[in-house]
Amino acid sequence: MTATQIPSPRSKDTSGKIAPEYRRTGSSRGNFEMLAWLFMRLSGVVLVVLIFGHLFVNLLVGEGIHAIDFGFVAGKWADPFWQFWDLAMLWLAMLHGTNGVRTIINDYAEKDSTRFWLKMVLYAATAVIIILGTLVIFTFNPCPVVDGVQLPGGFCPA
Repeated sequence: MTATQIPSPRSKDTSGKIAPEYRRTGSSRGNFEMLAWLFMRLSGVVLVVLIFGHLFVNLLVGEGIHAIDFGFVAGKWADPFWQFWDLAMLWLAMLHGTNGVRTIINDYAEKDSTRFWLKMVLYAATAVIIILGTLVIFTFNPCPVVDGVQLPGGFCPA
């Protein structure tokens, strides 16, 4: 049995031509991919802190999981610190996940048109979720008034 030899990149192929040498070409993207890679690492570290802080406050402090209800969220979001904490968690999680899915689309979508439309749907969904999430966090009213009558709730002042 003889071993099949694989020609090296600089060897002559069957037509007698020398295989071309690989040369890097300047990318029109600049440093975007490197910055996206760096963002994934840094946002991942920050997200770990934000998520574990969120879980600690919601599940371990006070009465634990049994205290989580509408009033708990209303009281938490009455403090601007927790609004910005949850906002940072929302934005970083969405951008981190979007960047990951963008990378997967670039790796696996073969046709340029498929890649383009998948990324457009991804970016549109990301924008909608970030905008709606931000609006919910900053416009949340725990004591709504409907037709001049305040809706009942044990956490709203009379």
